[in-house]
Amino acid sequence: MSREIRIRSVSVGGNNPPRILGVLNISPESFFTDSFTPCSQVLRRAEEMRRAGADIIDLGARSTALNAPPLSTSEEKERVVSALKDLEGCGIPISLDTCRAEVLTAALHYDIALVNDISGLTDENYAKAAADSGLPAILMASNTIPGDPLNFGETESAISAVLSRAEKYGIEDIILDPGVGKWTAERSSDADWELCRRFSELKTYDLPLLAAVSRKSFIGECLNKPPHERIFGSLAVFYHLMESGADLLRVHDVGPASDFVKVFTRLNGED
Repeated sequence: MSREIRIRSVSVGGNNPPRILGVLNISPESFFTDSFTPCSQVLRRAEEMRRAGADIIDLGARSTALNAPPLSTSEEKERVVSALKDLEGCGIPISLDTCRAEVLTAALHYDIALVNDISGLTDENYAKAAADSGLPAILMASNTIPGDPLNFGETESAISAVLSRAEKYGIEDIILDPGVGKWTAERSSDADWELCRRFSELKTYDLPLLAAVSRKSFIGECLNKPPHERIFGSLAVFYHLMESGADLLRVHDVGPASDFVKVFTRLNGED
């Protein structure tokens, strides 16, 4: 059992069932274009996701896909601030998915409850801002750039480095993201399958674990299907990861994932 982390009224880890982190994507450059929400519609979309079963919403303005066009820090910040203004008082905890210190600092003037850093605190300015905020943090296994480990052993080494950085800056409330996905050109889909198969081994860190596999490329390669046809493959992987101890599921498809979690928890003897 992992330790419990509180994100406003939502408890993640411990004896709690897996929670749903819904992707609120305001990046038109995303690999899954069907998930894009214009900034003018973020409040409507957030309310839809809450009704569908999202416990937390993960707001992201910049695509990290390998083939995504570059986005300036100022443009990312403008998108994030515009969205956060509209989301003020929406009644659901907001996570901010950014690894840029300037974007995080601007966002801290608004009502965010969680930071999501795919770079694993490799940016000193970001780490300081995250620490000063006092917010819980999702931290991804990274050495020098997001998702650079190439196998399970390197992932474990990167996790150790991330946790050392967190200790240095006094960040204690951590949700661990092992970094499944095609983050670098050198990373193969075999690395993702290995990480999913051995996911349960990551419980040794005694931290809540994030499962972020929704519609990703390793599933698409297995099925030979594009992102908009990967929902069932994604749910199959999520089932295995929940069996292996996942505490938080980052999903594009909140309604189906929420149903999936309800049935999973009932099968495991929970109300």
